[in-house]
Amino acid sequence: MEELEFGDKFYIKYLYTCFNKLLLMSIAEKLIEEFEKDIRLVLINAVIAEVATKRDINELRNEFRNEINQLRSEIHSNFKWTIGVIITVWGTTIIPLLLKLSGMI
Repeated sequence: MEELEFGDKFYIKYLYTCFNKLLLMSIAEKLIEEFEKDIRLVLINAVIAEVATKRDINELRNEFRNEINQLRSEIHSNFKWTIGVIITVWGTTIIPLLLKLSGMI
């Protein structure tokens, strides 16, 4: 038998690597063909887990409505306090000044 040189060894190693890659690809193709439906189901289940459901959307909607109602009540309360302060200031300072200027006091 002839002894191999460096170039021949490299070529044989390259062919062996290519053969291994082809073999792995063919095995993967066979597995995919066999388990294609299962793989699809796994992918669909993974995607469905990330999708918001109607219940999730309704829960968020209810939370937003509650927050909006709380803000409305706070704004309404603050508005009442503001009007009260304005009436108090007018009643204690501006109205007496107007009455004094008009000569009624």
